[in-house]
Amino acid sequence: MVDMADSTKMAATLGNAKISTYYQIFLNSMSKIVSRFGGSVIKNIGDCLVYYFPESSNRNRTFGFMSCLECSLAMIERRDDVCKILSQNNLPSVDYRVSADYGSVVIMKANDTKSLDMIGPPVNMCNKINRTASRNGVVIGGDLYLMVKNFGDYRFSEVKGYTLGFKNSYPIYSLERN
Repeated sequence: MVDMADSTKMAATLGNAKISTYYQIFLNSMSKIVSRFGGSVIKNIGDCLVYYFPESSNRNRTFGFMSCLECSLAMIERRDDVCKILSQNNLPSVDYRVSADYGSVVIMKANDTKSLDMIGPPVNMCNKINRTASRNGVVIGGDLYLMVKNFGDYRFSEVKGYTLGFKNSYPIYSLERN
């Protein structure tokens, strides 16, 4: 998931018309990046975009995991471009955080709508760990880390001092390029 930082405060200062454009530019920019890396957008929840990488559950899972990591980093690396578009629309810069994890999810469709939803522990975990990412940074959960820790192009650093309130701790790692 990718989630804007301090958007509630920003919404209070911009007004309805401008905040709508602000969210639209951000969410559409992030959605394009997800698509470029083979991800599928499930939904947006206000200032947050939820997506997944179908390849991570197929025979070529390594490709799916690599796509997820590359997409996450591309989102951060494209921040200046997104801020430039915002500036051209007389809107302030945006800060955001990206979080990712791995595990079993269920894609479902409500009876009375065409939109999809995704449920499962990785979705819940992404929501919980997102706030541990630095502004314009990426964190991944321990389950995804176990799948990608030997990928040589990345540096993982365990995020210390944060508890999710579980009986056993769940490790969280920041992600950067080597």
